[in-house]
Amino acid sequence: MQILAGVVIPAGGAGRRMGGVRKPFLELAGRPLLQHTIEPFLASPNVEHIVVALPADTLGDPPAWLVALHPRVTLVGGGEERGDSVRNGIAALPDDVDVILVHDAARPLVSGEVIERCIAAAAEGRSVVAAVPVTDTIKEVDEGGRIESTPDRRALWAAQTPQAFPAAVIRDAYARALQDRINATDDAALVSRYGATVTIVEGAVDNIKVTSPADLAIAQVLLQQRNA
Repeated sequence: MQILAGVVIPAGGAGRRMGGVRKPFLELAGRPLLQHTIEPFLASPNVEHIVVALPADTLGDPPAWLVALHPRVTLVGGGEERGDSVRNGIAALPDDVDVILVHDAARPLVSGEVIERCIAAAAEGRSVVAAVPVTDTIKEVDEGGRIESTPDRRALWAAQTPQAFPAAVIRDAYARALQDRINATDDAALVSRYGATVTIVEGAVDNIKVTSPADLAIAQVLLQQRNA
């Protein structure tokens, strides 16, 4: 039986570390970064709906390439905070989706394998986060920069996206957060707050988030290697 999945991609970042240019619309290997982000979801046999939450000023005049990209892509207005954008995206998904994924617009290298692992886990009733083991030694410090502890990195994982949830779980969490006036900065943390158990699925080391010009250069190299 096919799993009916919907994806929400909040794409309202201000791009402060990119000289004021919004990250989703930066050029990466000759195409907009956001296009690279969307296409692996379009390739999934289970993803029927992709909702991109855009800033209000962009929604009024969206890029032509994005409008024409695919009928499965819907554009909605984002909100002042990330959580508002995700909530608006969830509201735009049909009621019959089984699984809802949330993915960072600035992660253009997500693979189909990671996407399908997340969908399969959520279809089993799990709330999950794609993640990879931490390889660096982590130091916990106080406000003055003094080291207070060195956590055992065997218990540490670097969270990525997609995060994936049974549709009813994340819909309920966002409805309750609105009532409680809670702004969600992390969807897994939000569903956990309201009682769901969240586990990890294997992510990928090249599923990087582009937050700086250096990240963009790295993504360019990784794409070239992948295409080669």
